[in-house]
This record gives sequence, structure tokens and C-alpha cells, in this order.
Amino acid sequence: MLCGSWRRCRRSPEEPRVSAQVTAPLELLPSPASPDSGTKRPGLRALKKMGLTEDEDIQAMLRGSRLLKIRSRTWHKERLYQLQEDGLSVWFQRRVPHAPSKHIFFVQHIEAVREGHQSEGLRRFGGAYAPARCLTISFKGRRKNLDLAAPTAEEAQRWVRGLAKLQERLDAMSQRESTHTWIHSYLHRADSDQDSKMSFKEIKSLLRMVNVDMNDMYAYRLFKECDHSNNERLEGAEIEAFLRRLLKRPELEEIFYRYSGEDRVLSASELMEFLEDQGEDRATLACARQLIQAYELNETAKQHELMTLDGFIMYMLSPEGAALNMAHTRVFQDMGQPLAHYFISSSHNTYLTDSQIGGPSSTEAYIRAFAQGCRCVELDCWEGPGGEPIIYHGHTLTSKILFRDVIQAVHDHAFKLSPYPVILSLENHCGLEQQGVMAHHLRSILGDMLVTQALDSQNPEALPSPEQLKGRVLVKGKKLPATRNEDGRLLSDREDEDEDEDETEEALEAAEQRRGAKQISPELSALAVYCCATRLRTLDPSPGPPQPCKMGSLSERKARKFTREAGNSFVRHNTQQLTRVYPMGLRMNSANYNPQEMWNTGCQLVALNFQTPGYEMDLNTGRFLINGQCGYVLKPAHLRQLNTTFDPESPGPPRTTLTVQVLTAQQLPKLNAEKPSSIVDPLVRVEIYGVPEDCAHKETDYVLNNGFNPCWGQTLQFQLRVPELALVRFVVEDYDSTSPNDFVGQFTLPLNSLKQGYRHIHLLSKDGASLSPATLFVHICIQNS
Repeated sequence: MLCGSWRRCRRSPEEPRVSAQVTAPLELLPSPASPDSGTKRPGLRALKKMGLTEDEDIQAMLRGSRLLKIRSRTWHKERLYQLQEDGLSVWFQRRVPHAPSKHIFFVQHIEAVREGHQSEGLRRFGGAYAPARCLTISFKGRRKNLDLAAPTAEEAQRWVRGLAKLQERLDAMSQRESTHTWIHSYLHRADSDQDSKMSFKEIKSLLRMVNVDMNDMYAYRLFKECDHSNNERLEGAEIEAFLRRLLKRPELEEIFYRYSGEDRVLSASELMEFLEDQGEDRATLACARQLIQAYELNETAKQHELMTLDGFIMYMLSPEGAALNMAHTRVFQDMGQPLAHYFISSSHNTYLTDSQIGGPSSTEAYIRAFAQGCRCVELDCWEGPGGEPIIYHGHTLTSKILFRDVIQAVHDHAFKLSPYPVILSLENHCGLEQQGVMAHHLRSILGDMLVTQALDSQNPEALPSPEQLKGRVLVKGKKLPATRNEDGRLLSDREDEDEDEDETEEALEAAEQRRGAKQISPELSALAVYCCATRLRTLDPSPGPPQPCKMGSLSERKARKFTREAGNSFVRHNTQQLTRVYPMGLRMNSANYNPQEMWNTGCQLVALNFQTPGYEMDLNTGRFLINGQCGYVLKPAHLRQLNTTFDPESPGPPRTTLTVQVLTAQQLPKLNAEKPSSIVDPLVRVEIYGVPEDCAHKETDYVLNNGFNPCWGQTLQFQLRVPELALVRFVVEDYDSTSPNDFVGQFTLPLNSLKQGYRHIHLLSKDGASLSPATLFVHICIQNS
């Protein structure tokens, strides 16, 4: 496929891309009510578009409810919660007034709404309220749960049902509908006197809210071009005309007219030609006709198998027009290979919601990890009072939670997102008696979920596949040798007692003896079936047959040493056996390391602090974004072959060229919502993560004072040696000449899941939440030599 071209955009900050031509259909662009309509609630247009204005639950939420917010045993405060008329956000009362943005939460940031005592907070502190009156709102990212108790069970149900309806409608919204809902929410806020008319001052306020800094003369000219009544107020159709100019996409129009010819509509054969140039696998007439039926808005055009500009824009903004290959968003890989052939999404110190020094421990952290597709979670187990083992970061000020509560959370939440197996990585510091209690809780709570014996009795050492282990839980822990009884002594499971890399084997053995030994309970040992924990001290093959059930654990430092000194041997080891890598204990603030380094050598379980956002977690999310987000991704063939010659430190010559043309962006978020004059100066950086020689980053120039529709038209090119391992991260930042740039949004995905042609990239926040309707528009070309 030929790489596309695009002329480089340059315009003054006073003149954002707007045009006088009106193309958007009226029904897609709800406008504020006209003055004679009798209503003063233009914001309800968004709810009307969702079909929810007459819904009784939504009406009750618009009126608001006084709900008890529960934070501790003694902190139960009544607060007013009220759905805003945009249908996108909920306003809530605070004891001390804060900035307006601190009094709302957005429906699209809600991860789940749970009924009853289904959170750690309500189980501990909500006993005084009937479960039917209680609900928990959990959020994406690091925001704490909202535990609430309603005055009645019916009022609680109204909020549960109402939020579910809003989430369902938002998920079903097209990108274009989302954009129009978004702009009308700002329009409603900018209409200061709520008279459904917009003065020039209110229009200027709207422009600042949506990240456009336009000089007064140019803005007034646009304002007057739409002020057909010549009364210095825009209303009804005049507001629609102004917004259409603002939302126009000339770059999409140019592409459309390039293929449509003089009649300004796309026939099925012309659309097929576009699909062929895009590099689509299904560039057929039948596919083109299906797209016309799915996205064309004009019924007459649809009947004649034609696509108008509006239908084309709807298609380009849909998931089918996005950078991520839609076929890869479901489970599409072979799930019948041994566990060692997969990258497995893994968490370190899963119980923590903050730093490992004094942060709180919570079962909610496990629930959130599972909601992010995590398949291997860690449990640091210590002796607890009353004979009950506890989980926390030992010898620190982190709070403590019960082992049995964590296992219950595993039972309740481990398989809600993914059916594939979960591994419980036990770091065991308990005595024999409480180890027995741990084994009892695992068996009694998990029941048939728990793997207690080999699936294949004829070949018990062979690792089964994720498909064979669907819905099952594996325990990673120390295993008593068959020749020893319960008096046998083994080393502690502690991972953070990492060896000094310069020590000799003899010194290591002496250090082991100094640290002492720890007994392992036979009951707990019996549960380590396929994940028998062992220290990986050397890559030299041990005498005798391979032992796939032996699972090595090593720190990031040790893993780097193996990679540096024996890259191919490490890769070969990981073709048969599971390896778990964890952060160095010196990372006191729970910072993460770059997981790509470990994936390069085929390490399956690259454990990260899920509670710590940053590029490292972006890479993890991007790696496991595909294959249905099930937490298992098949490793490339050269990381699965027993006799592979691959070494990430010597990957060979470049064989793939990636060309990214960064064209435009749309509706980037304001970074300082409380400061009207704060407008972003965006730049785009494309980062490649892979084998060391493939790692690179390049960026565009910045665009001054335009976060609404900036245009770059710049080309960035990369040479890749191992494209099968590469991740591509698109980052938008707010340029600052005197301090580090501010993060605006990002999206990360595997190169092999990146579609070619003109594509939209839907940006995510630092916490991984959607920034809809914020997008990048790019052209992608991938050429293999």
C-alpha cells in the first residue's frame, strides 16, 4: 500500500479551522430551545437525544436525592446528589465549597455500580443500613469508591437503574453524537442567564471552555455571519449554524471529495476503492454496501447504495474507522497452547491502593485489578490476630486486610471480565497453623474453581492451556519435595530478599542459611500444582527432564542481568517455564519499571503496581488491549520455539518501516477547567517500545492556543527490527517552554493491531479513562521489506 500524503497545515492561532459551509444534519445537532417554546432547560436536549427525558428514574435523579455518604465507622454525612441536565455528569454537595469541577463526577468515568453491601467500605461501615438501601459507585482510575445509603430501597434502586441506563446510552452513542452532546453541555454552561440565547460574550466564554483562543475580531466576524436576525443574539438555528462551523472537518471533506467525484456522493464501488487504499482486509463491494447501510444517515441515499459526506464522517469516527483493529478486540488468538506461551497480565502488591510504605490495603484493589484484565494477583500473607491470616506490606504502615476477604473477592470478581485462569501469587510469611487456615479458606471459598490436582494424570508436569483452565484459580507457592514430610524446611517465599548480583553461589548459599528456613504446610504445599515457586538463580539447564511447573521469580534487576548476559538462554528458558518479574524493593513510592524489557525475553508474568499510573501502565494496558482484553496474549513465534536463536540484544537488521502522518486533533480536554484563559498548546509525540534498537520517539511542532481542532500535517517515520514485539504509544502534551510539558492524553496499542490508512485515535486519560470526544486523526503506513 502506498503511504498517503497530506499538505502541512499552518494557520495563525486567531483562525481555527472553521467554514461557512453547513453539512451536518439537523437531527444530529440538538439546539437550545427557542424562546417561545416555554422551556428554560436547553441542557435537556442531550437527555432527549438519549430518549430518557420521560424516564421516571432519570426524572428523580434530575430532582436530586439526599444520600448518606459513608467513609468510616463514624463518618456518615448526608449530601445532595443531582444528575445534571447534560446527562453526562452528577453534581454533589460538599461541606466546604470547592472549584466547580470538584463538585461533579462524570458518568463515563464510572466503572461499575454495585447494589447492597458489595464493597469493603459498606461491609465494614454500612451495617446500620439495610443492603437494599445501599449502593457503591466505583470509578475508573484511582478515584475512591463512593459508598452511599439512600433513605429508601426504592430511591437506591432509582440511582442504580438510572446510572445503568445512562451508561448504556453513552456506550451506544456514536463518536459524532458524543461530540454534539459534549459541545452542548458546554453551551448550556456558557449560557449564563439560561435564556437559550447566546450573546457574543457568552460565545467567547464557550470558545474558551472548549479550548479555542480566538481573537475578538475574528470571533465577532463568525458571530455576525450567523446572526441572521441582526439582534446581537444567536438563538435556535443561528446557534446550530455557529456550532456546525466550529465542528466542521475540512480534512475529512477533502478525503471524501477525492473519492466521490463531481456528484459529491460515494457509490459502493468508490467506497470500495477507498477501503482498498486503506489496506482493509475486507475491501469488497459487499463490505462497502454493509458500511453504507450501517452509517449512512439519509434514507434515500441508503436505498440507492450511496454514502453522503455525513455518512462518511460517521463511519470514520466509528470503531471501524479507528486505529485499533476491531477484529483484535475479541478473543482471536489460539488459546490452546501451554501457559508458558502467553504474556499474562500481572499485578505486584495488588492489595495496595497507594504507596508501599504507608498506603491503605483494600480488597477493592483486587476488584479493580480484575476489572483491568489482570490475571495474576499477589497476596502478601502474614500472621494475624485470632488465628486469621492477614494481607499487607510487611514491616510498614500499610493497613491490613483479612486473607479470607481477599479470597472472597477473588471468588466474586475474578471471572467477570475474562474467563481465563487466575494465578494467586502467595508471598507466605505465616506459620504452619495459619498456613493451614489459608489452605482451608482457599478450598472452602473457591470450591471447584481451585485447581487441586493435575488435569492430565498421565502427564502431570505438562502445563495446561488457558482454554483448559477456564474459570479456574491456580496457586503459586512453595512445594514440599515428595521425599520430605511436614518437618521439611524450605526458604521463605519472600521475593524482596533479592540477592546481590555480585555475590557468588557460595555466598548466596551462606546468606540463605543466615536468613534461616521456613516450614511449609503440607495443606498449602498441595495447592501448588502448576505454579511451584522457585528462585531462578541460573539459566543453566538442570539435569533431568524439563520441569514446566517450576515458576521462577526474580526482580527487575536480575531479569535485566539475565537479558544482558544470556539473552537467548533466557528466551529459551521462557519457552517452557513461567517467569514472574517484580519491581525492586527500593521503589518505595510504588513506581514501576518498563515492562517491555521483560516481554522482549518472553517473561510471561511481568508484575506492575496497577495503582500507579504512568507510561509503564499505559504499555501494560496497550499490550493486553487486544484478544478480548482477556489478560492473555500469545507470544510471538520466536518466543515460543524451544530452539529459538532470538536474542533481543541482537535482533538483526530493520525489516519494517512505520510512517505516521499526524494530521489533526479534535476536542482536546482543558487541563485547567477553572481558568478560562488556559488554552493548551498541543504537540503529538509517537513513541515506539520494543527491543532496544527499535525504541524511539519523535514529535511534532506545537500549535499555539488551540486544543479544539489543531492541525499539524507532519510526518514521523520509524525503522523496526522486531515489529511483532513493538508497541506504539501516541501521546498529546501541552507544550511549555519553561517547565516540563503537561500530559493531555494518550493511546497505546501493539503495532500488529494498528490499522493502516486514515484513522482516528481515541485518547485516554492518565488513569486510562476515556477522554471522549477527544481524538487524533492520523494516516498510518506500514511497509515490510
